[in-house]
Amino acid sequence: MTKVTGATTALITPFKNGTLDEQSYATLIKRQITNGMDAVCPVGTTGESATLTHDEHKRCIEIAVEVCKGTNTKVLAGSGSNATFEAVDLAIHAQKCGVDAIFSVSPYYNKPSQEGLYQHYKAIAQAVPDLGMMLYNVPGRTMVDISADTTIRLFDDFENIYGIKEATGSLERTVELLSRRPELAVLSGDDAIDFPILANGGAGSTSVTSNLLPDLKSQMVHFALEGKFKESKALNDKLYPINSVMFCEANPIPVKAAMYIAGLIDTLEYRLPLLAPSVENMKKIEEVMKQYEIKGL
Repeated sequence: MTKVTGATTALITPFKNGTLDEQSYATLIKRQITNGMDAVCPVGTTGESATLTHDEHKRCIEIAVEVCKGTNTKVLAGSGSNATFEAVDLAIHAQKCGVDAIFSVSPYYNKPSQEGLYQHYKAIAQAVPDLGMMLYNVPGRTMVDISADTTIRLFDDFENIYGIKEATGSLERTVELLSRRPELAVLSGDDAIDFPILANGGAGSTSVTSNLLPDLKSQMVHFALEGKFKESKALNDKLYPINSVMFCEANPIPVKAAMYIAGLIDTLEYRLPLLAPSVENMKKIEEVMKQYEIKGL
């Protein structure tokens, strides 16, 4: 069982004329590999997974595996849904494709109890017992928080549940989890606080900003994991303006706009109900981007 950690990117999903742009997707993944990312994470929040068809979702995973094959970059694939049977189906497909591990968002909209969350993740873990699995906690999106107690219960009960992507924005939650289970792999899900989480024992980061600046984000994470905290903090500080503006509107609206401005994607397309940024926010993104050297494809 592979435990994917380190510098990982929550990939955007590029569209062209309303459909998945497979060629651009593969090219963007190759850029992540070239710039030192440890893993790519297809079809999470940033990948607009909530508005993809199941076939598109599965195809994104397939492309990521195809492109990363034979490289040092692993695939940590999204397999989340608010219906447990759908999440199980996606997890099984990801395993058949040959992903290294999966991450699965807590069921959104349903607002399950903690016991409901436990049973949801139990079903997924038991469906793919040989595949590494990370929980994904983002209550600002899902309206339900995977509590520290539930996280630890799942970690203790299922060998393949090895970690959690923490996107609560709470440093205290990371401190609590790692104080109780130091061997739990906690990945930061909030770009702005990557360094504090890493400095407290976090095992990596799943970044939105690294779609744009994979070279700097991979360096920042690797410095921290090597114990070079001064260098890591300096990069985290340098990245703060871009990390901040990436959330001036709902993710992935700003990062897709930034990638379009940088020439990394040919078309600026979202799936409704998401729309392009306001004129004001587009200007903010452009201004902040001037502070960085963005490597091309």
